Amino acid sequence: MTTPALTLDDVRAASARLRDRVYRTPVVTSQAFDDASGHTVFFKCENLQRAGSFKIRGALNKLLTLTDEERRRGVVAFSSGNHAQGVALAARLTGTSAVVCMPSDAPALKLEATRGYGAEVVLYDRQKDDREALARRIADETGRVVVPPFDDYAIMAGQGTAALELLDDVGELDVLVTPVGGGGLMAGCSTVARALRPGITIVGVETETANDTYLSLRRGERVSIPPPPTIADGIRLTTPGALTFPILKENLADVALVSDAQVIEAVRFLALRVRIVVEPTGAVPAAAVLSGRLPLERGARVGVVLSGGNIDPAMLVEILKG
Repeated sequence: MTTPALTLDDVRAASARLRDRVYRTPVVTSQAFDDASGHTVFFKCENLQRAGSFKIRGALNKLLTLTDEERRRGVVAFSSGNHAQGVALAARLTGTSAVVCMPSDAPALKLEATRGYGAEVVLYDRQKDDREALARRIADETGRVVVPPFDDYAIMAGQGTAALELLDDVGELDVLVTPVGGGGLMAGCSTVARALRPGITIVGVETETANDTYLSLRRGERVSIPPPPTIADGIRLTTPGALTFPILKENLADVALVSDAQVIEAVRFLALRVRIVVEPTGAVPAAAVLSGRLPLERGARVGVVLSGGNIDPAMLVEILKG
């Protein structure tokens, strides 16, 4: 039997590193959401995390595992937004410098916040440029250490601390649901859930157009899709990670798909009825629960990771106006 590439011990070690450096975000319940969905839902509010998303967990864990010499050289990352902010803040917290490659169509709020944390931003064209190749070229030229958004075991371990806290706070769950982009959040969280609650059902959620993991699980191997049009910018990936996909394949029961319209409705419901502001990507798993896209018996205890809250104000206004 082969040793798992990512273990519960890895996540617990990450939790010890991150203690007092990131927030232990609250778990929120809502009778209105429970009534609308037919389930007992526990929201892990990573939208209230430092830098507005779960990404600081993985980024900071990665930077804390670097040597002093590596931190002196600085880091380089590539991201559509939340990982960018997480790396920028993690660099500031660990006394190093960061260059972040971001798509030119990234939300203005995320670009501004990344620069605000002190990172240098290099823009690229999402439709034409290979963002990872750009970051690795910068690393080769400057000696900086690449901090990937998901395909790194230290990143995954850091992200998994969200599930460690959730299960500690709520006890038994029938189902754990998170959004799936590159798979770092779900790889970490599913590793924790599978170790601590062997009988739990673990379901990832993507939008219908950004369905690379859904297709990959059905094919049994990584599938690539064109850059997908979706309101959920954090999961606009074209293929799951080389390191994350085997973990997802092992741990997930399935990937559910939701429409952009269902995501928008979930953002609106969470804001108006639960009083939680969540960005579209963060609302993807809530959309799956609310719209009945998950294979659940009525009354199931469902843990939902609301992965981020960095929504563009103009977009939020439009969504709330309906």
